Amino acid sequence: MSDQATSFVRNDMLPPKEPPSSQVGVVKWARENLFGGWLSTVLTLLSIAAIVYIVWHLFPWFANGVWNADSLTQCREILNGATGACWAVIRVNWLQLVFGFYPPELYWRPILAFVLLFVAIAPVLFPSVPRKLLWFSGLYPFLAVWLLWGGTVWAPVLTLAGFVLGYLVLMAAGSLGTVIATGLTIAVPVLFWLFALGPLDDFLQGVIPLEIEPVASRDFGGFMISVVIGVAGIALSLPLGILFALGRQSTMPIIKWISVVFIEFIRGVPLITLLFTASLLLNYFLPPGTNFDLILRVIIMVTLFATAYMAEVIRGGLAALPKGQYEAADALGLDYWKAQRLIIMPQALKISIPGIVNTFIGLFKDTTLVVFIGILDPIGRASAIRATSDWQGIYWELFLFIGAVFWIFCFSMSRYSMHLERRLKTDHR
Repeated sequence: MSDQATSFVRNDMLPPKEPPSSQVGVVKWARENLFGGWLSTVLTLLSIAAIVYIVWHLFPWFANGVWNADSLTQCREILNGATGACWAVIRVNWLQLVFGFYPPELYWRPILAFVLLFVAIAPVLFPSVPRKLLWFSGLYPFLAVWLLWGGTVWAPVLTLAGFVLGYLVLMAAGSLGTVIATGLTIAVPVLFWLFALGPLDDFLQGVIPLEIEPVASRDFGGFMISVVIGVAGIALSLPLGILFALGRQSTMPIIKWISVVFIEFIRGVPLITLLFTASLLLNYFLPPGTNFDLILRVIIMVTLFATAYMAEVIRGGLAALPKGQYEAADALGLDYWKAQRLIIMPQALKISIPGIVNTFIGLFKDTTLVVFIGILDPIGRASAIRATSDWQGIYWELFLFIGAVFWIFCFSMSRYSMHLERRLKTDHR
């Protein structure tokens, strides 16, 4: 046997090699997602053929689009028999599609309100934005109403004062019990708005006249009215939905049955019925001579409709939580509202994010139903434009533009919900 032992361990490592081309990059992705089997391959080829067919027939219509024309007749003369879209209808009427009949010299007001909307929602949606801006988020609804409708500044200021008064009553009556404190918190601001707001508004306006030119609700229209109704409905339906979801799970029979009846009644009635109620029937239940703004009535009905669906979405999130979470809150000695605020509701809302955003998207798209009660939203404005002699006969261009704008809004909400889910994800799967 030789004195020199034979080594079976490699002293020099082999240099690394590139992975096979079929296991990396586009080739791997295509093999796994497009050509993973005979059925996947057939579906991929059929899809490619359908896309090519659609693009082949639609591309000339888009590519030959006419922008510089003042009527459909001029578009046809420019096209001279060729296939092409008459995008000039968007160029000529886009201000009407966006603002409706809002006075042109006052366009700066809805534009400013829309820009400030992003400032107001930024601290709510993004944690990197300073929390100090939340005070502006609370003031924004009153500022936006004043900018859009105009008139005296004291009306929104006194409306805000009613909420402040309710908060002060809640703090002062907290020792009287939950039911009494809640009743006083609701009753005092309502009585203030009903009996004191009008006289105080007239008095303050006489002492310090601060107002901007008023704009009637009948002048609202286009995408502006969709954004106003949609944002108001979204902002109001979420907190109301949380309250009704908790009310439906309450052990107090009266609160539980009020919540159940409200949710089941609203969910069983089409939104268009509620809008007709807001437009035609609601005035019959108000005192004679009461002038209740139509857009405000629509916002109330849309909010109630979305609230019922939101309550069920959040109730699903509450039902998905294990019983141990409630027992843990009890073990920590937390009362009902602290347990909901610190432990239960954050987890339920996290679970419910897809359903909540889905309800928001549906609500925003349902704002187009207001056209049936005489409010000229984008669909209504498009129909009015098509009825004019200059654009009679045009169809696809207007509705494609409206659909594209709605898609941008809805897709943005969808992408933010996905971002929020990733940010709140706590597991590591």
